[in-house]
Amino acid sequence: MKSNSTLNVKDHVKDHVKDHVTEQEWQMRVNLAACYRLIALYGWDDLVFTHISARVPDTEDEFLINPYGLLFEEITASSLVKVNQAGEKVSSSEFDINPAGFTIHSAVHEARSDAHCVIHLHTSDGVAVSTQQQGLLPISQQSLFPLSNLTYHDYEGVALNPEEKVRLVSDLGEANFMILRNHGLLTCASTVADAFLNMYILQKSCEVQIKAQSGGNALTLISPQILAGIQAASKQVTKEANGDIAWPALLRKLHRTDPSFEE
Repeated sequence: MKSNSTLNVKDHVKDHVKDHVTEQEWQMRVNLAACYRLIALYGWDDLVFTHISARVPDTEDEFLINPYGLLFEEITASSLVKVNQAGEKVSSSEFDINPAGFTIHSAVHEARSDAHCVIHLHTSDGVAVSTQQQGLLPISQQSLFPLSNLTYHDYEGVALNPEEKVRLVSDLGEANFMILRNHGLLTCASTVADAFLNMYILQKSCEVQIKAQSGGNALTLISPQILAGIQAASKQVTKEANGDIAWPALLRKLHRTDPSFEE
């Protein structure tokens, strides 16, 4: 067996994975691979150390996650690793998975039947905001969307302790946005498109906050009354399509730059 460092990725992914999975799983693989490529395209990746997962359609305990050792820009639909809640590979793969990634993602998938996609990132601005005692501030239009559905989880070290799962999902509750203190950002949703849009808005909110704070002047906070009405306004802005309002355009962008994510 070749090591991850010498494995030709295209040799690996040409194992006709598409011929051995359902049409629904293949489409989920394509969307998840696209999400990895978009994270890399926007510069939000952290070498090989963060992760995005998606539940395999029509299953309760199987999900897809990145092969540990590949850059996000290398990930394809076929190279994604299918595992169960015990962390066992469900289908053959020459790659392992990140154990910390498994802890976080398996916890959310197990606790939230609606969380079909989970994104966890270590962006510089996201980690910077996660270190601040007040967390995300209502200082931008972007910030209002995550603030209407945001929770926090205290840092417990590298996420390798299975006992942390209980506390993490308790802190997450029914929210779709989470800031892991001293660690990074997490979003979840019923589709890859929705989870990506959630992360885009949360990340943009953190970028704006760090830039605003760097100016050194007092910040103007948005009133609680405006925050209270933001969810209804969000539905109007996206025409109730949520992430699907932008996802087709993002896929077209990927097709123009590098369509290999579909392999």
